[in-house]
Amino acid sequence: MSDPVRVGIIDHGSGNLHSAGRALRRAGATVTISRDPGALLDNDALVLPGVGALAACMAGLRAMGGDHLVHRWVGEGRPLLGICVGHQMLFERGSERGVDVECLGVLPGVVEELPADRLPHMGWNTVQPGTRTTLFRHADGERFYFVHSYGVLVDGPDDHFTTATHQGATFVAAAEVGPVTSTQFHPEKSGTAGLALLERWMARVC
Repeated sequence: MSDPVRVGIIDHGSGNLHSAGRALRRAGATVTISRDPGALLDNDALVLPGVGALAACMAGLRAMGGDHLVHRWVGEGRPLLGICVGHQMLFERGSERGVDVECLGVLPGVVEELPADRLPHMGWNTVQPGTRTTLFRHADGERFYFVHSYGVLVDGPDDHFTTATHQGATFVAAAEVGPVTSTQFHPEKSGTAGLALLERWMARVC
């Protein structure tokens, strides 16, 4: 039997740390939650969570040196998973309540308010798999749990982006670019579909 995947979760002060940790443990991982970048380096994979305001999450990440950790991690080709605002933080920048936020620039795109009458987009929604996805290849009809008012708008699925639509606004629901995977939805709150997604992600880490 192979050893469990060791997953580090970045504690930058704003994230569903413990619910994400529980879900990853259910999927078979051993989990370390820490604010110490040095302690997080000794893992097989890294998770960047986030809830709340994008600017506050980025400030918290920078304050604990997490931005340098993420860039080093991705630069070394090591697997990283962003969740919710952690997903948004991986893009180039965001515009939130009139505030322009410089993000990590790992993925191309801009986070902005969804052009919808009903916000937040909260609840279960299906996704449209990207053309080169591995995690969502068999996800047609599966539903995932979203809670957000901002996202990266796109015209439709492409090579690396899986999308979802809320009131006519199509946005990036998940990204798969090199070692980086990220989800706008919460896999840890998405029941059996979310757990299966985490298991597929960790299988790719091995």
